[in-house]
Amino acid sequence: MITQSSRQRLYDAIVVGGGLHGLSAALHLARAGLRPAVLEKDYPGRHASGVNAGGVRRLGRDLAEIPLSLAALEIWQEIEAWVDDPCGFTPCGQVKIAETEAEMQTLARRVAELARLGFDHEELIGREELRELVPALAPHCLGGVVCRDDGAANPFRTVSAFRAKAEALGATVLEGVEVHRVSRAGELWRAETRNHVIEAPNLINAAGAWGGQVAAWLGEAVPVRAKAPMLMITERVAPFLTPVLGAAGRLLSFKQFDNGTVMIGGGHMGHATPEVNRTEVDLAGLRLSAQTVAALFPGLEGVRIVRSWAGIEGVMPDGIPVIGPSGTEACAWHAFGFSAHGFQLGPIVGKVLADLVVTGTSALPIEAFRISRFNQVAGAA
Repeated sequence: MITQSSRQRLYDAIVVGGGLHGLSAALHLARAGLRPAVLEKDYPGRHASGVNAGGVRRLGRDLAEIPLSLAALEIWQEIEAWVDDPCGFTPCGQVKIAETEAEMQTLARRVAELARLGFDHEELIGREELRELVPALAPHCLGGVVCRDDGAANPFRTVSAFRAKAEALGATVLEGVEVHRVSRAGELWRAETRNHVIEAPNLINAAGAWGGQVAAWLGEAVPVRAKAPMLMITERVAPFLTPVLGAAGRLLSFKQFDNGTVMIGGGHMGHATPEVNRTEVDLAGLRLSAQTVAALFPGLEGVRIVRSWAGIEGVMPDGIPVIGPSGTEACAWHAFGFSAHGFQLGPIVGKVLADLVVTGTSALPIEAFRISRFNQVAGAA
């Protein structure tokens, strides 16, 4: 934290938000020779980056996200070279199962559509291969889709590694510094906190569920909502699962760690109160998650849940994030609203942001994520 409360410090970029996307932006900016300052009101990874299940997946992505997801996987496959830490990444594969013929048909149409667009990362599999990949699965499951090179990583370790590498390259990360206002001061952006004023010519809004407030300071109204994804951890059980598992007809993200514990998540929400930085788990939602697991893995019935938690995540109406330049201000960029599936994208989104700051362009297609899309929807309505 800055110790001289009255002093103004000039950086090359202000990054509001110290989750994975903000830290990734800082890392890539520092690699480009710039001096970013990351302002985090709590501590890095406190909310969305710390509550996700750590899925590193291309599986099931919105079509607009696929180019980003493919590029992100290339970084994940060499993540230790980027941040000096393997981040717990393992390419164990991800599988989405189908329990009915209708679900199998839906998955088949999805794979065919991807193939028509030139993508082959999702592969349709039948009952026999599903059993080979997940032997403990309930016998009623018919097949599914697999992404063989997808996997999972450790969110806390990943956030810590990105922070450490960014700082080693010259970035400054300030914890416990809540931004109360952002404004222009000539050619500089000015971020005001309780005791400090931080100035820089570039601004990146990576504030997660609070990204809408930062956008509002720039004159951009965005319908981001705060939600509270929940996760549970079971007691240790004998090894039975290698890939990360999802389901076509249920809310589920399911994986087993090396120590035998099982993580259960996938979309059931708790209660988020971002105004006071608070979340509460929803017991009914936790029960539904547990019932889903018992239905798919009868051998786990009766296994104890040892802890559960929820974090605050920003969710967009169309389910895809805001990434790209401000529509109202120069030298300002957004990356928020990842709608509970932004973890895998973090390494590449930081590079996209750094490229926009340094060159004004991105080599990857980001038009679908423009913030102005919500203005167009409002105008049409």
